[in-house]
Amino acid sequence: MTEPVFDTEYTDTLVVGGGQAGVAMSEHLGNLGVPHLVLERDRIAEAWRTRRWDSLVANGPAWHDRFPGMEFEDVDADAFAPKERVAAYFEAYARKIGAPIRTGVEVRNVERNQGRPGFTVETSTGIIEAHRVVAATGPFQRPVIPPIAPEDERLTQMHSSEYRNPRQLPEGAVLVVGAGSSGVQIAEELQRAGKPVYLSVGPHDRPPRAYRGRDFCWWLGVLGHWDAEVMKPGTEHVTIAVSGANGGKTIDFRELAHQGMTLVGRTQAFQNGVATFDADLADNLARGDANYLAMLDAADDYAARNGLDLPEEPEARRIPSDPPCVTEPLSELDLEAAGVTAIVWATGFSVDYGWLDVDAFDGNGRPQHQRGVSSEPGVYFVGLPWLSRRGSSFIWGVWHDAKHIADHIATQRKYLAYHEAAQCQDAPVPAESAIDDTSAERVN
Repeated sequence: MTEPVFDTEYTDTLVVGGGQAGVAMSEHLGNLGVPHLVLERDRIAEAWRTRRWDSLVANGPAWHDRFPGMEFEDVDADAFAPKERVAAYFEAYARKIGAPIRTGVEVRNVERNQGRPGFTVETSTGIIEAHRVVAATGPFQRPVIPPIAPEDERLTQMHSSEYRNPRQLPEGAVLVVGAGSSGVQIAEELQRAGKPVYLSVGPHDRPPRAYRGRDFCWWLGVLGHWDAEVMKPGTEHVTIAVSGANGGKTIDFRELAHQGMTLVGRTQAFQNGVATFDADLADNLARGDANYLAMLDAADDYAARNGLDLPEEPEARRIPSDPPCVTEPLSELDLEAAGVTAIVWATGFSVDYGWLDVDAFDGNGRPQHQRGVSSEPGVYFVGLPWLSRRGSSFIWGVWHDAKHIADHIATQRKYLAYHEAAQCQDAPVPAESAIDDTSAERVN
């Protein structure tokens, strides 16, 4: 069977990815009059629909986790939108701005043209020529399960992106590896479903869900933390433990342990059915406490300095006592003896730019860019953590980063337009045309 033949399509700017980053790019490019096309291999905001667990809600309240141009119609401003409602929000937003999004189209390869401007883009439906390409596929592209994962057919193992609900897992206890927002929410849901849970806790920050009547998103904003431009040294592998589930609450690992969960340190290895853990559990909890208390201190100072009439909350500084699993931590766990039948790997994601065959990456495959403007002229990235600031991978942060990139594209288009106009003015008039013009003047 022969492959169908498609005509080559042309566009100024091609945006790859139709999630929050792609929709934001389309809005700003449209506002600036930049011709563009957005390609999405699935549906708009597909990651929110099918790559999250059933009970997931946004980690920020609806007043915060949205674009400036539209509010959630049926979600209270201080509530946390369910994942299906978030996906519907981006669909509605795309309709509102008239975004030229084409779904069901996979981008397979992008190469720079030689001897002429732009890029040749191979897609599942044909070839597109584009002057510029924006990678808006985000940071959650390839689930990461570390190589220490045991090869044991008796265990059900899955990444957090595959987890949907407790019914997926067999009878028995569960080891959840990773205690960021995903890991801790999944672990708590499994515990509520009656499963014995072991939670492997690494270095983390744990902000208060709310303090003195304001959500932590508000506090990070007024304190300037969202706009921090660089990570603090040593925080590259620190996760954030926060949750909007069940109305939202502050994550407290000791409290989860007092309710029956068994905390362990970072998972180190598996051998002969035995998991071993680092002796870092107490240190990791102490570091999380320090982060938590430092934010309360900063909030109190801000409230006093600005004379804010916010209710004091001394009870928020109470740290529960250490449970036995902290005072006498497990160094190893015989999985069969403990009844562990499943492992959920809440160990994050890596990016996948195998389709982008351009000189825009370092030796480790990481994008090289300055605020999303890559080292390869004409290639841009949006939606990545710390693209320009701490808030870059959040919904509102993506929107602001996309505006900066769209402005850069519009500026480049102005320079090229000047060049083309200057070429037309400088071009010599053909002799034949000059004679014709003179003849016309004589006739007149």
